[in-house]
Amino acid sequence: MSAEVITQVRFRPSIFLALGVGLVVLAASLLVFFWITSAAPRFSKDDKNLQSGDAVRGRLVFLGAYCSSCHAEPGQQDPLKLGGGLALASPFGIFRVPNISPDPVDGIGAWSVADLANALIAGVSPEEKHYYPAFPFTSYTKMSLNDVRDLYAYLRTLPSVSGKPPPHDLPLLFRYRRFIGIWKLLFFTEGKAPDVTSEERGAYLVETLGHCAECHSSRNLLGAIKPDTRFAGGTDPEGSGFVPNITPRRIGDWTEDNIEEMLRTGQTPDHGRVGSSMADVVLNTAQLPQSDREAIARYVKLLPARPTASP
Repeated sequence: MSAEVITQVRFRPSIFLALGVGLVVLAASLLVFFWITSAAPRFSKDDKNLQSGDAVRGRLVFLGAYCSSCHAEPGQQDPLKLGGGLALASPFGIFRVPNISPDPVDGIGAWSVADLANALIAGVSPEEKHYYPAFPFTSYTKMSLNDVRDLYAYLRTLPSVSGKPPPHDLPLLFRYRRFIGIWKLLFFTEGKAPDVTSEERGAYLVETLGHCAECHSSRNLLGAIKPDTRFAGGTDPEGSGFVPNITPRRIGDWTEDNIEEMLRTGQTPDHGRVGSSMADVVLNTAQLPQSDREAIARYVKLLPARPTASP
């Protein structure tokens, strides 16, 4: 037997050892990946904090969160028919808004309060899958459980709409929702609802229920809000147009009364009118109590002044 053959025989066990170690490392890495990217619900169906709510109060939550602006069926005039179907263009593909009417098959009629809480606060579906952050759970995460209960009660009073919208139209890579688990690790912190006093009502309406920063900010390549552009405007999430800066750097000459009037009528101080998706928002804010619109106006006036983000 030649020296070369003897050498190959001697090194063969080390090759198998290396392969074995590599397979163990790979298996461990996959286990860690599946563990850290799992979509774990935060609330269980028997959670005592998630019992019955008040539908009358829930209507105000519904209006403050602008639910109908996205979930109302396009092409019909009733904003309470929440059959979904609106197509949202993005750099990652086309997202289609789901049916959240009380229909037990095509909507969320079979959901429990815990299911709604997990969706809003944790971004997790009843099937324990991650929601895409096109759904603004990143803001809703600080909703109070009282508001979640009340919203659930109100949603159950609305018309049932049959039919499911088409699925999202996304590149193959983005269809694998496990990657959203990585995104959450990088950019999402599950919130804890503050005890909202009357003085903090504006912050809660703007930052959480109204999720205003989701549109009025710029985003990085992975679709997360750039903190230094928060409320300073940015490219429309659908890629058409530019959402304005609403910090005092841009609208510092607006008074609180100007802001309240805009939220009530859509009219701006320069005798213009809001358009695009903001017009839908005004349809909701116009129905809020005046005290809520005033609270929003006070908070907006206190936002840090930031330069308008570049398109």
